[in-house]
Amino acid sequence: MKEFVDNAEVIEHFYGVYLLYCMNPKYKGRTYIGYTVDPCRRLKKHNAGKKHGGAWKTSNRGPWNMVLIIHGFPSSTAALRFEWAWQHPHVSRRLKHVPKKKSQQRVFEFCLLVLSEMLKVGPWCRLPLTIRWIDYEFFDKYSSYVSAPMHMPICHGRVISKKIKKTNDIVETLDKLSIICFICNAILEEKEAVNCIKPSCSLVAHLICLAQLFCKDNMILPIEGTCPVCNTNVLWGDLIRKKIGCYENLQEHSSSDEDCT
Repeated sequence: MKEFVDNAEVIEHFYGVYLLYCMNPKYKGRTYIGYTVDPCRRLKKHNAGKKHGGAWKTSNRGPWNMVLIIHGFPSSTAALRFEWAWQHPHVSRRLKHVPKKKSQQRVFEFCLLVLSEMLKVGPWCRLPLTIRWIDYEFFDKYSSYVSAPMHMPICHGRVISKKIKKTNDIVETLDKLSIICFICNAILEEKEAVNCIKPSCSLVAHLICLAQLFCKDNMILPIEGTCPVCNTNVLWGDLIRKKIGCYENLQEHSSSDEDCT
């Protein structure tokens, strides 16, 4: 599995829904959609077989290639619901408009069609998701088959999941006697606080205050907004990930080997 993890991006609080492609000449072209919190480990189990934790649908039909994964879900429940709908597009009430697979249409291409339609409808169109192509050859050939909302990056590159360290020190470097919300100027408690993902930004605000500032039209929750302190455009989902402990090692001018569009 060394090839899988070389030059991979490390992502915390990882919940992903992936698409496998069968490379076995006897079953080539078959696909499998699944959920994982650890892509590397999950792919290894699929290729090892059912006795080693793989799915019965993929057992003894390998090797399988994990070519695409969708991540950025706020919880395992959200990811599992996405997985189920992707597996059963004609049962999901949100995807009744998706046409049935044509007889001449490849299963893999149909999976990409369904994915594109899913990303256009609620609740998924509002989530801070990332569409990541893990296999570059598939990215090069099929990336045009997938369209996504502007706030969802489409990337290519491998990924490694990492558990976050539980922390409650979101404002530990500030004077706890003078912590006030930047937006409403009221005193706030640590459990109510949220700050910008940019390391040098001093924003501290009530979660509800920032949500109201970011919300547009009749939104219940915002998708993105501009930080009122540093004017950085940030995704709401990234702010929540920051609050629960992600991005602790984020550098001001971080760089990555991955390519996002």
